[in-house]
Amino acid sequence: MSEKASTTQTAVTTIDTTANPAPLGLLGFGLTTVLLNLHNAGYFAQGSMILAMGIFYGGIAQIIAGIMEWKKGNTFGTTAFTSYGLFWLSLVGLLVMPKLQWVEASNNIAMSAYLFMWGLFTLVMFVGTLKINRRLQFVFLSLAILFFLLALGDFTENKSITRIAGWEGIVCGFSAVYTGLAQVIEELYSKA
Repeated sequence: MSEKASTTQTAVTTIDTTANPAPLGLLGFGLTTVLLNLHNAGYFAQGSMILAMGIFYGGIAQIIAGIMEWKKGNTFGTTAFTSYGLFWLSLVGLLVMPKLQWVEASNNIAMSAYLFMWGLFTLVMFVGTLKINRRLQFVFLSLAILFFLLALGDFTENKSITRIAGWEGIVCGFSAVYTGLAQVIEELYSKA
């Protein structure tokens, strides 16, 4: 007579106690967007401050937030933060690499294609926000509009369109700052 081995299965529930990375990503995006668009609106020249923000807070901080969202199993957050972090790094590369004489600068048609593709990506991501909340809907819709305006400004070489895009970008950036800070404050006070 053979004995059957008895097997017992135990379910293990893991409780996620890690911090919410979304405020970091939203603030990295928002502050950098406001500062770049103050330049686009004509308030100051482009310089090291914008490039440094693009590398460190807009770029690296958002990539870190995206990786943290991945750990939480949030595909939308991972895709958004990692993609926009890499957007900032690629934008800095587009601005700096020609100055270092590594490559020729992209012409206005190439830049308008670059910005248009980011606008298209953002518009599709906006559709995803329809299942999240109004604050993120505003951030993503205003960002899509910003990308399309910047693409149009480059395509037409019309500085007025770029200036309008700058003002719209300031609104977009501040909406992301508001959304990120609201999440921090709501968590601290345990209410909306």
